[in-house]
Amino acid sequence: MTAFGNPVLPGCHPDPSVCRVGGDFYLVTSTFEWFPGLPVFHSRDLVHWRQVGHALDRAGQLPLDGVPASGGLYAPTLRHHDGTFYLVCTLVDGTRWSGHFVMTASDAAGPWSDARRLDGEGIDPSLFFDDDGRAWCTGTRPTGRYEGHTEIWLREFDPSVLALTGEEHVIWDGAVKGAIWSEGSHLYKVDGRYVLLTAEGGTAHDHAVMVARADAVTGPYEGNPRNPVLTHRNLGSGHPIVGAGHADLVDTPDGEWWMVLLAMRPHHLDRCALGRETFLTPVTWEDGWPVTGGRVEPRHPVPSLPPHPWPAAPACDHFDGPELDPAWNMLRTPRERWWSLTERPGHLRLRVRPETLADVANPSFLGRRQQHQDFAAFTSLDFAPADEERAGLALVQNNDFHVLLVSTSQGVRLVGREQGAETVLAAGPAVPGPVRLAFEAHGRWYQAYYGSAPGEWAPLGPPVDGDLLSSQVAGGFTGAYIGLYATSNGRAGGGHADFAWFEYRPL
Repeated sequence: MTAFGNPVLPGCHPDPSVCRVGGDFYLVTSTFEWFPGLPVFHSRDLVHWRQVGHALDRAGQLPLDGVPASGGLYAPTLRHHDGTFYLVCTLVDGTRWSGHFVMTASDAAGPWSDARRLDGEGIDPSLFFDDDGRAWCTGTRPTGRYEGHTEIWLREFDPSVLALTGEEHVIWDGAVKGAIWSEGSHLYKVDGRYVLLTAEGGTAHDHAVMVARADAVTGPYEGNPRNPVLTHRNLGSGHPIVGAGHADLVDTPDGEWWMVLLAMRPHHLDRCALGRETFLTPVTWEDGWPVTGGRVEPRHPVPSLPPHPWPAAPACDHFDGPELDPAWNMLRTPRERWWSLTERPGHLRLRVRPETLADVANPSFLGRRQQHQDFAAFTSLDFAPADEERAGLALVQNNDFHVLLVSTSQGVRLVGREQGAETVLAAGPAVPGPVRLAFEAHGRWYQAYYGSAPGEWAPLGPPVDGDLLSSQVAGGFTGAYIGLYATSNGRAGGGHADFAWFEYRPL
């Protein structure tokens, strides 16, 4: 392989943070209201990544109860120092508590500690371990001077007690006059100078990567006269990659430098149902400044590292393992066990519960990220619905924007929810025995299918406009998920829905 394709982590993997331990690279991304949260990935060549766990995988570590859509876990930073991994992040709009926290682990795969709260205002904390033995934390907070104006603060971090200490320093408030949303800061030391990397312009079309530097960690910091060092804001809304920003830097054992960052791939106009994904781009240094070439390309020459692909994940989950595959997520913290892989071996059983995808709750839904603009997803469902019960496939952007393909007591239904209003888009007859359900997507359009026998598929209604699955329509910061769902729609539940398999394939 002489070139790799971007993104290196397709689907909703925003705000990537990366660190190197010897010849191994580790990366974590934001997950907002989804649980398990903060997925941790491992690579040996920066191109091929495998998920090794989640930093948040136990209900007692940190509460996501009641977190609204696109609240929750914002912009983690992952660092390694003296044999310990440190992860700092912010819980936003929590109902039990909100704010910064730190977690630690001796192995990036976990187990990770419970979240320990940190002082400091705002969002996007980051850690920097200096070569003099001291450690520092940066973060972002609004100033109130004008809408979107923020500043970067700095305080010392004491790893022995996992706390911020000492005097606070305000070190940056934007690379340009009138800057908005200077955030996502990371500090490095390169050739004896402190380098501050930030995002700016808001995490949409005007996103950008800015850089400043100083001779002392507390500043003063001077901006690069060529800022932004990377942005796609000048490439137009028709470019295949938009919204590039929120970056982190890492070097290889041979001294190459690379940048991970988020960007988006529109499927229609500015609509990006996949959300913000993780991209990789090379970096060189000139006159003490990082140089990127100004943009992220769909393909780049590979790093000068031995290629290290991992075994491909199977396209079909037969639910025959002892635990759920780490690709599966649910909404918010589970306080009861409503799923089972053992009650009916070879099946995923979801308990039918009153909670729905329209509620800010933890419904009986297990989803995985949509990772391709063109894909097909299939399942086989064994379910005897009563009254208002539903079970089947769901395409989810948030609680007010989603699409359901479900078996009900009246037959198969295609249901859309947009701006909080639910509409039955198409109806099909009841299918005796297990029913097969599928979505096939081609860019903007998602076609629903159902059937009772292998290879026999009937379309249900016309294609659904997938723009409603994009944050540009629905709001927020996440990409679309597709998965398996069961609910009694606010009524007392008690039944169950059994899924024999789930298959997801790019087209």
